[in-house]
Amino acid sequence: MSNETQASTADLGEAPAAADGELIRSGRDATATRRALVRAARRRFATDGYRATTVRQIASDVGVNVALINRYFVSKEGLFEACMLRTSDELETQASTPSKSIEEVIERLIEHVVNAPDSDDPLQLLLLLRSSGDENADLIRRRTLEHFTRRLAAAAGWRSDTPESEAILLRAQLAIATSLGVVMLRTSAAVQPVASASGDELNEPLRQIFRVLLGRSGQ
Repeated sequence: MSNETQASTADLGEAPAAADGELIRSGRDATATRRALVRAARRRFATDGYRATTVRQIASDVGVNVALINRYFVSKEGLFEACMLRTSDELETQASTPSKSIEEVIERLIEHVVNAPDSDDPLQLLLLLRSSGDENADLIRRRTLEHFTRRLAAAAGWRSDTPESEAILLRAQLAIATSLGVVMLRTSAAVQPVASASGDELNEPLRQIFRVLLGRSGQ
């Protein structure tokens, strides 16, 4: 990941609801402008695809000059990498705190999956599923998924220097695949009955699946 992208994505949390639109449009609030650009870009990339999306469209969605994208992200590829970094950071909140037990990690994963249709930006996860048609963009996407796999596996007991724990890495990726699949069915695909299933209906089946994959019963 480039130093420019790392610097530009350091504060890409959600912008306050009362953010000054004029400051964003003028570029005077750099952090708020970067947030707005990443938010708009994720929606474009997820719905239109990487190749079909232009930086001009993204800039127009935010109401800023396209030159600000070059200033903050260097290129469309840099902006895509920032989008993936933000998605990765959001996913890592499920598993990156060392003090969390695996049961806590599982509950956070379930919460994320169940609440996807009502979340602020449910299309974000489609970035992790949809092929971009661009070799470099797909490499960024693959690297993001592999990074999150390692973080989730580590929470379940995987250690890179312990060959005996290698199977946990595969199971962690299966857990991620399950999460993304359910989110996709509940959001963009709207496949029934998963799409309209309540939290009560989903919680226990998902809990059983994740316990098998990430808990002691899967070891």
